[in-house]
Amino acid sequence: MTPAELLTDQFERIHDLFADVVDGLSLDAAHARPSARAGAGGNSIAWLLWHAARIQDDHVAGLSGQDQSWATWRDRFDLPLGDWDHGYGHSSEQVDSVRVEDLSLLVEYQDAVHQQTLAYLQRVDEAELDRVVDENWDPPVTAGVRLVSIVGDELQHLGQAQYAKGLA
Repeated sequence: MTPAELLTDQFERIHDLFADVVDGLSLDAAHARPSARAGAGGNSIAWLLWHAARIQDDHVAGLSGQDQSWATWRDRFDLPLGDWDHGYGHSSEQVDSVRVEDLSLLVEYQDAVHQQTLAYLQRVDEAELDRVVDENWDPPVTAGVRLVSIVGDELQHLGQAQYAKGLA
């Protein structure tokens, strides 16, 4: 199995998990914020899904040198956030502001991000995985490390979303 085949399989699984979370999910459940104690709210499923798609979009675009899919999707979402916001470091109020009226919008956006990811992965080889993409860390971050980071982030947030869906 080549690195591209391995990564493609992983991102296909992420794509399927994303769709599984939305399947049968109500808007009320999507926007509910689970809390362990009064006044402490977790992230809503809608926010988790939006954030997962945004991070994948942002990071894969950075690796591939392509434009983010978000450029053609952000007006459809009409969120009261900065144009390129992807949710990192959001306050409770910002989490609440991520609301969609049709969950299929999240799935369609993630589909676009997924297609862009697959296009990038077609050209991933060992040399690409070793390419340094961020020298602000010690050791510097390679494309391979960034892809592993994306996978970890996606799986963590999709697991949180699936758990929150089970609570609902």
